[in-house]
Amino acid sequence: MKVSVFAPASIGNVSVGFDVLGLAVTPVDGTLLGDVVTVEESQIDTLDVVGEFADKLPKEKEQNIVWHCLLLFNAALKAQAVEVKTVALSLDKKMPVGSGLGSSACSVVAALVALNEFYQKPLSSEHLLKLMGEMEANISGSLHYDNVAPCFLGGLQLMVPDEQVITRDIPLFSDCYYVMAYPGITVNTKAAREILPSQYSREQLIAFGQNLATFIDASYRQDKAMAFAMIKDVVAEPYRKSLLPGFEQAKQAVSKLGSLAAGISGSGPTMFSVYETLEQAETAATWLKQNYLQSDQGFVHVCKADEVGARIID
Repeated sequence: MKVSVFAPASIGNVSVGFDVLGLAVTPVDGTLLGDVVTVEESQIDTLDVVGEFADKLPKEKEQNIVWHCLLLFNAALKAQAVEVKTVALSLDKKMPVGSGLGSSACSVVAALVALNEFYQKPLSSEHLLKLMGEMEANISGSLHYDNVAPCFLGGLQLMVPDEQVITRDIPLFSDCYYVMAYPGITVNTKAAREILPSQYSREQLIAFGQNLATFIDASYRQDKAMAFAMIKDVVAEPYRKSLLPGFEQAKQAVSKLGSLAAGISGSGPTMFSVYETLEQAETAATWLKQNYLQSDQGFVHVCKADEVGARIID
């Protein structure tokens, strides 16, 4: 048996929901913006890494997160008295590392879902999600589901403080377009977290809670204008924008081009912006390609919300 699973990119935080909101996205032109992991039976456990960004990963399989996913999944199988097989894993690394698009989450989600499908789903979705969170915590140094949850489940996900629930679907504005602009530089997730202050003022806490609550309320009422007016980051963007050359200028530019909102995707350096029409999105994408990219590895994609999440592909 052989199974391949694709896991899509995601916007962690979505500006207004630091560590508690995440949105899966997919390019409108059909490009696979994410990672693919293939599993098939083998005489020994192996891992092959291919793809555009494969050279950015460690050469030793023992240092690759997909290999660690295999070890974690095997341990979960043994705990359920399921016979463990030896497998050949292949990671097609289509996602740049340190991009703010949930690169590590894509690898983790694709690997664990592919392994679960290979074994004909011995683990529940709830169990898989907890394993994904555990892997992300090992990578970033803190437990947060804002990338793995939307990457796995699709759509817009709100993380809730209940270990049995973890995440809830939030209604989407499915007609909107999201322009994802990756400048081609790397921002280390741990470094991006360390630049944040250890304490916030009362005013900042009130603003964060009010903005997030109003965004969720507007999403349920499908009040697009109110929802995107709340896409404000009082927690991370004021501090992280110094790590992103040209971000402030780009944010001002896309606002003039009709964006409903714009911000830093995850820890950056990818910038996201939102539009009501495809024409507006394509105009902004052209500007960003000309002005925000800083290396030949940078890219800009016009996307829609990905409502499926991780899925089997041919």
